[in-house]
Amino acid sequence: MEAGSFVPSKWVPQMANSREVLDHILGNPPAATNPIAYNFLIPNIKGLHNLLTVADSVSHKAASPAPFTSPEDPKLPPTPPSTPPPEDEESAPITSSQDPNEMPSSTSGIGDETSASPQLSTEISLFAAATEAFSKANTNCTIAESLDRCRPIVTLAKSRNLRVRGYVSVALGCPYEGPDVSPAKVAEITATLLEMGADEVSVADTTGMGTAPRTNELLKALSTAGIANKDIALHFHDTYGQALVNAVVGLEHGIRTFDSSVGGLGGCPYSKGATGNVATEDLVYCLHSLGVKTGVNVERMAEIGAWISKELGRTNDSRAGKALLAKL
Repeated sequence: MEAGSFVPSKWVPQMANSREVLDHILGNPPAATNPIAYNFLIPNIKGLHNLLTVADSVSHKAASPAPFTSPEDPKLPPTPPSTPPPEDEESAPITSSQDPNEMPSSTSGIGDETSASPQLSTEISLFAAATEAFSKANTNCTIAESLDRCRPIVTLAKSRNLRVRGYVSVALGCPYEGPDVSPAKVAEITATLLEMGADEVSVADTTGMGTAPRTNELLKALSTAGIANKDIALHFHDTYGQALVNAVVGLEHGIRTFDSSVGGLGGCPYSKGATGNVATEDLVYCLHSLGVKTGVNVERMAEIGAWISKELGRTNDSRAGKALLAKL
């Protein structure tokens, strides 16, 4: 669950209270029936130092603080890019291999869901862009420089047993360079993040320009580069109404982790016109229609989407959510 971002407030004022959010989560861990991993975006090493300062402060003053680190072995590296599969290898079946209709219940490796005391943990995310123009607009540096900035962040995070998630922005279209982003470049950046120690990389269609054919081309490039499906997540914005279609393409390729936002919340301050991520309600409804088991109560999710949209004074962008609520 994305909880906040330790970016300077002058960049993204909405994230100015992320310190308070982390302090509250760790000092007053919420009751939950399943494990929860709270993720914070880290733009640079200073941001990680700020996050660690908050965490260390809470651990000293709280009587029973929530676990801060991931229970995974910090010395256990992610799966490195493997030998590319043969060109004639068929796409993965649309459902999970463990149970033909079951999706992974957690992307974080944060514990057994049957535990009587669900485990909470904190993760960090760092990001790079697939085009030079977006990298300079978003982080004021080149792609190579942004990756160099990521290395000490990953090293420090791993020394504190923190799970690291990477992002590759504008993987299917850039607001400055257009829709023709190089799939090979996306694969190269993804591999670099994994090789430096990221546990997972979310390949992001930040602008929502992606289409089914181009999503298919990108996934083939990632596979050709030897990147395992289990090390990838897909992140689709729904600006042009293509997010669900693209998610199904990803599912058919064997991807099992997808980012979404309840009520379709979100956007990007550096991509004019970009709307939020695919609505969680829409994605879950679609997956259920395909026989996939997500473990998510879509009706309850629809209620949450309606509630948060009302609280924020914005339109609920989930079509499935609104349709489901009309029947309740």
